[in-house]
Amino acid sequence: MELNLNHVDYIQVGVTSQKTMKLLPAVGRKATQKVAVADHDGILTCFGMKKGEAVPVFKTLPGQKISRLELGGAQGTPQEKIFVSCGSEVRGFTKKGKQFLSFEANLTETINAMHVSGADLFVCASYIYNHYNDCKDQHYYLSGDKINDIVCLPVETVGRTVPVLACQDRVLRVLQGSELLYDVEVPGPPSVLELNNQDGGKDGDEVLYGTADGKLGLVQIMDSSPVFKWGINNEKRKGGILCMDTYDITGDGVKDILVGRDDGSVEVYVIDSSNEPTLRFEHVLSESVTSIQGGCVGKENYDEVITTTYTGWVTGLTTEAQQMDAGPGEEVKMSKETQAKVAALRAELEQLQVKVLQGREKYQQSSQSSTAVSAVPVFSVNDKFTLCQDDASYSLTLEVQSAIDNLLLQSDVPIDLLDVDKNSAVVSFSECDSEQPNGNFLLATYRCQANTTRLELKVRSIEGQYGTLQAYITPRLQPKTCQVRQYQIKPLSLHQRTHSISQDRPMNTLSLVGQFSFAEMHSWVVFCLPEVPEKTPAGDTISFTFQNTFLGTELEATYCKGEAHFKSDNISTISILKDVLSKEATKRKINLNISYDINEDSVCHTLQMIHPKLEYQLLLAKKVQLIDALKELQVHEGNADFLIPEYRSILDEAAHLQDEYKKQPAHLERLYGMITDLFIDKFKFKGQNVKTKVSLLLEILDNYDLNSLMDFFNDA
Repeated sequence: MELNLNHVDYIQVGVTSQKTMKLLPAVGRKATQKVAVADHDGILTCFGMKKGEAVPVFKTLPGQKISRLELGGAQGTPQEKIFVSCGSEVRGFTKKGKQFLSFEANLTETINAMHVSGADLFVCASYIYNHYNDCKDQHYYLSGDKINDIVCLPVETVGRTVPVLACQDRVLRVLQGSELLYDVEVPGPPSVLELNNQDGGKDGDEVLYGTADGKLGLVQIMDSSPVFKWGINNEKRKGGILCMDTYDITGDGVKDILVGRDDGSVEVYVIDSSNEPTLRFEHVLSESVTSIQGGCVGKENYDEVITTTYTGWVTGLTTEAQQMDAGPGEEVKMSKETQAKVAALRAELEQLQVKVLQGREKYQQSSQSSTAVSAVPVFSVNDKFTLCQDDASYSLTLEVQSAIDNLLLQSDVPIDLLDVDKNSAVVSFSECDSEQPNGNFLLATYRCQANTTRLELKVRSIEGQYGTLQAYITPRLQPKTCQVRQYQIKPLSLHQRTHSISQDRPMNTLSLVGQFSFAEMHSWVVFCLPEVPEKTPAGDTISFTFQNTFLGTELEATYCKGEAHFKSDNISTISILKDVLSKEATKRKINLNISYDINEDSVCHTLQMIHPKLEYQLLLAKKVQLIDALKELQVHEGNADFLIPEYRSILDEAAHLQDEYKKQPAHLERLYGMITDLFIDKFKFKGQNVKTKVSLLLEILDNYDLNSLMDFFNDA
């Protein structure tokens, strides 16, 4: 059955955070629901729809930025009390807008996740979880990495309190009191959690999770271990999941899964007879979706998906038809209600145009006076710099509350800019002088089309080259103003955290011993590798495992006070760590005793991991070189029937091949660079300088054969 949902805008509030909009329970059987939404201006707005107009129920005064909104109430009663978190305070409001609670959690950090269940309040700051009952402290837990979200299994079904924390290190932590019951390893950094069917399913123990890299899954939280029900990979490389809900929008009696992503995608997954999810509906908004709910808001008997976007638009995707199709030569007849709405909007537009003109004149007069002081307009920027596992590149997403005029990218390390299909901005490059001290390797300007509030870029770094990427964001505001955001390109920037590493690989080991503290060594690991929590872990020793997203090689880092061990099947990874860590120790005047154990087999192992990628890129480059000549032959002969099947397939796939080649600039050079580094690093650990033999190595690569390359590495 086809699902048709029509877009309708309701109101716009200020900039919103993740999960700050909820629908209040309906009062009657057919009644429409009220919407509660909170924004960065600290305003909580509750409104309902009447005759197509948004009618406010209540609106609070501005205050501190609101980071979360949850509904609560006594168990067994409608959950219609509204709870918001701002800073380290939780406030409670009735559905009429009367404040009945102001609770200070006394946390040093802002509350970024919250769950309310009866008299129980669960709040999380960056690393800290607190459980309160009737505002009295009950339990406390310090997480090993940042907490992104929290959900609690329903006490009335499970019979006990079971909080589940979504943590940045790709783990769901299941707690019992103040203790960790067990970890649930998930395939990406979990960004949002929801109870399946809003009640945890039949046994109340099913939790939906969405990850920052766009994966979706269902896990059953059992007494001593988890059971994975299903998982959906992000094969189409859509945005990360910010919000979810379950609601029967298709009307088949089974609740569907509603998903909102940070690239503006809104999705509806239906559960089939085998309990597997299938994508039934998709709609793309122009900005990230921060909250999503299913219900009935616009008109009774018409279900809809309500979303809130980053800039505060509350919109609906409703089952109600929004317009009638007119036949040829016919005019579309609007209802009186719609005509009145259009007339009201036109009148409002005229008033706004007059206000803008008056404001502009006033600004011109004040700016020309002798006592003029130019006020810099303040604007919010929502930015995200994340490593994408699929293509080993970094995705930089920038979202601004007003339209972006231009963006300047500046980098002091070599990076490649990759093509992004969704990006319609015009890019231009400036010449750089990287030889100068503090010189630039990249200067690129993106000029955006009108009304572009979101920009997505992709960059690829080179491991071993580290520094800073800076983005200068200029919106279409007067007077012209700019914000600068900085992103660190780390020495091992293409490594990603994993849960474990293979034990059967040939490993190289680097060991460091010296007068350094646990915190100092942790700060050096944070400097070298992405996805490591900045906060020093609890305990005396810690171990992290990583995988190189480009090659698939692995790294294990284990360290404590005065001692550190690094194991990797790639000599270049060990070489980069040795250089960077000894440089950092020298800066702090700490003597290091460095020892290493090099496994000769690891070089051939790494070359075999590079081989399929190199072979594919050489074949792709060869095919792309042939395209023009083959096209000329085709034109000359009138058709391509005389060509062998291999050449015909190249012509058929010409556009796809050229597109793929264009999307991966310098891919071949990057692989050549990795093999060259591997060659130099292998002999560097033996105390030999083989830079004079690099030209011979490049000749072998130009006539590539894996066996001859391995022989050259062994005989050099």
